[in-house]
Amino acid sequence: MHADHKQLVKLLPLLPILVELGRTQHVTETAELLGVPQSTVSRALSRASAVVGTELLIRDGRGIRLTAAARTLLPYIESALTEFQAGLDLVRLESDVVRGKVSLSFQHTFGEATLPLLISAFRSRHPEAGFTLSQGARDTCLAELASGQADLSLTAPVPVASSTISAASLYREPLRLVVHHGHPLAGRGSVSVQDVRRDPFVALESGYGMRSLTDALFREAGFRPRIAFESQDTHTARGLVAAGLGVSILPPGGNAPGRHVSPETGNLGWVELALESELAYREIGLGWRRRKPGPDAEPDPVRFFREMVLQEGPHLLAGLVAARSGRG
Repeated sequence: MHADHKQLVKLLPLLPILVELGRTQHVTETAELLGVPQSTVSRALSRASAVVGTELLIRDGRGIRLTAAARTLLPYIESALTEFQAGLDLVRLESDVVRGKVSLSFQHTFGEATLPLLISAFRSRHPEAGFTLSQGARDTCLAELASGQADLSLTAPVPVASSTISAASLYREPLRLVVHHGHPLAGRGSVSVQDVRRDPFVALESGYGMRSLTDALFREAGFRPRIAFESQDTHTARGLVAAGLGVSILPPGGNAPGRHVSPETGNLGWVELALESELAYREIGLGWRRRKPGPDAEPDPVRFFREMVLQEGPHLLAGLVAARSGRG
């Protein structure tokens, strides 16, 4: 260890005592304020002078007075202690606030991997953090955000920014045409929406983010689909396609059951095909309410989680998107 560092190690425990001595100019009063014996204060004074190599305080009757060296040194000691206290307060604050709860609404499709990945990353740093989660259609998620029931909302498409709502994109993933493994199109590399003009279509219900995206794709293609079933979640929609009850347009399913046909699954199975459209993707984003300073200010746990998602979310989710899209 460097000689200067050894000197600092010896001085560090004495600094609070020196600062208080400089303020009170009295050994007894300093001992009472710090809750230590007078002998401790006297020994600290002697040790500090010995380490520094010059007298810091001179006894003056029942009191003491600072030497020129002490008057030079004390402002630096006070500044260092103030900075350390500020850092300590910040650490304690962050440790305390993440014990609060984050209220978050999200669409069904993000419950399997996207949201768990973000929460896991946050709780690895703040294990005391809690979450109140609400799952539902996109319209429901945004309504909860607007009403204040939710602090944050994870949706696709990204919430529209307004005077009361802020939003940011996190990642984009392609949409796929999902068909039964025995469908005539199953061997194609890519298809257009027009190719399934006469097929029954398995849709998500109105109000769901995927429904608005598929409606846009059909408008672009110039026809309305013949809707055979309406579902509330993509897992059910994919299962109905695997049973041969229609086709659907969905986010990539990764290795969900039915992707690989086997004797155990009978004739169940589905195939994903790339769609030939510039609209065949969904943008996933985070929405939050604009808040003013004061009683309605954003709670610290919410702010910490939101900042982590915005700063690190795209990188955290990149591998997930690639794997589910078949690019991993």
